[in-house]
Amino acid sequence: MNGHISRRAAMILPLAVALPCRARAAMAPITDAIGRTVTLKAPAERIVLGFNYEEFTAIGGAAAWDRVVGFNRRQWEVNRPSLWMRYQKAIPRLTGLTDIGEMENGTFSTETVLSLRPDLLVVIAYDYKANAAAMQQIEAAGVPILALDFQAQDTAKHIAGTLALGAAIGANDRARALADLYRDKVADIQRRVAGRTPPRAYFELGAGGPAVIGNTYNGAMWGRMVETAGGANVAAGKIAGPWAPMAPEAVLAARPEFVFLSGSSWAKAQGAIRTGYDVDEQTARQRLLGYTQRPGWSELPAVKAGNLFALDAGLARALWDWTAMQYVAKQLHPDAFADIDPVQSLREYHATYMPVPYEGTWMVRLREAAA
Repeated sequence: MNGHISRRAAMILPLAVALPCRARAAMAPITDAIGRTVTLKAPAERIVLGFNYEEFTAIGGAAAWDRVVGFNRRQWEVNRPSLWMRYQKAIPRLTGLTDIGEMENGTFSTETVLSLRPDLLVVIAYDYKANAAAMQQIEAAGVPILALDFQAQDTAKHIAGTLALGAAIGANDRARALADLYRDKVADIQRRVAGRTPPRAYFELGAGGPAVIGNTYNGAMWGRMVETAGGANVAAGKIAGPWAPMAPEAVLAARPEFVFLSGSSWAKAQGAIRTGYDVDEQTARQRLLGYTQRPGWSELPAVKAGNLFALDAGLARALWDWTAMQYVAKQLHPDAFADIDPVQSLREYHATYMPVPYEGTWMVRLREAAA
């Protein structure tokens, strides 16, 4: 990561401070997802995005991209190419936006961000905290930074981030509708599973195929989601930090009754479980089937009962992740969710809030393929 301010960047700093904005009534201070106060003179007109592109689109609509001047292009174009293909057709100006680089792989450039003269940088909480020096440099240049935290899978943080982003881009009504939807759907799941015995469940990132032990989750993302859905996360307290691989023998000893693996359209992940817009159910199930051949897995209660599932990785840390929680809860407690169709929920969400239609396979069970 470009962690220093070059001579060129130093010349750019005053431009960031002097960025003109439309004359509007003064905005109230905004509290972001991690409790920081963000002050804007008006809804942002020159926005740089570090992540959460689908959430930005849901809140602001496709037209909100007219005010985006830069983003982390790799997150879409390289990591999720089927998504990129669809969104660049729906929002053609994506292809011409400046790439700011990626914090995770060290290519993020503070100089590039400042050269765009933004009046708002949107990042995830993890990146804000892990790249403190770069964030301080950007804030010192007069660029407000808004932190989102959908990774925690904490309803309060989801709602806070949604409302904060809506306020920052002048999309308050749409943000409130999405926040209310999220709150209501999660509360409905919690009501339905209340008082029920939580089945043992195990989640794993299926990016490397059966031969690679992927991350599982503890108190965040899929780990928090399975608990909200009325399950007992077998990785809770068994791994260091919010995500890490769990020892194979520990998984076998935990004897999960349900196993969920996250898949995606990762371009370079050989053997990964395939899910998403371009994937049919047969392909997803074929990739799932390989996991039943792992040493000892044939004896797991989950595998014996056919309770092996794939969910798209994009269903976590997102405004639509309540649809994944519905799916997990429906598998764990089918009688309590007999009237709920999670796939239809995701289809309707696309129709209401997204510029691309629902297609493909995002949630699937192995059992039909193994019969």
